[in-house]
Amino acid sequence: MPVAVMAESAFSFKKLLDQCENQELEAPGGIATAPVYGQLLALYLLHNDMNNARYLWKRIPPAIKSANSELGGIWSVGQRIWQRDFPGIYTTIGAHQWSETVQPIMAALRDATRGRAFALVSQAYTSIIVDDFAAFVGLPVEEAVKGILEQGWQADSTTRMVMPKKPGRWCCSPIFVALNSYCKIASVFQALNLNNLIQSLLYLQNRRDSHCKC
Repeated sequence: MPVAVMAESAFSFKKLLDQCENQELEAPGGIATAPVYGQLLALYLLHNDMNNARYLWKRIPPAIKSANSELGGIWSVGQRIWQRDFPGIYTTIGAHQWSETVQPIMAALRDATRGRAFALVSQAYTSIIVDDFAAFVGLPVEEAVKGILEQGWQADSTTRMVMPKKPGRWCCSPIFVALNSYCKIASVFQALNLNNLIQSLLYLQNRRDSHCKC
């Protein structure tokens, strides 16, 4: 069966996920094509379904993995997600030249990850070092600062600290345009449950401590 057509909205991504799952189930011998596996794996990551992503990675035949390096690239993004390495997620996504069927999913995953990062910082921090914040949201420092100032956050150029504004509607800044679309994927925000929140806070705290001279 052909690879499902690409999607442009949260609803369409869910529909595409269902199509890919059906294609795998209906594949001869239960073995799908590399493009189907690639889309399905990327979609599981987009929906923050790490259990299904891991199970899928394990059942993809080794021969298909070795013959299609993109699958390994997608899984390397999944490993960064599993480690809650937000900067690593952006870096790994940007390090690969994705196929036409996978690229839109990875772009949506990048935007959704950025949305989680902004939400996490705004909920958990009264201040954060601007360099750490920029790395956490995957943006250059200048662009990150410009975006948050437009949203009512504060930034101190002397101390290089960012003071978040508590969560609200992010809809004005250009850097949030794509974010507002993809943040409608409810399952993506499962990462903001208590356990993941604690792990992400520990990551941020470790980064902050590494800058402390005391």
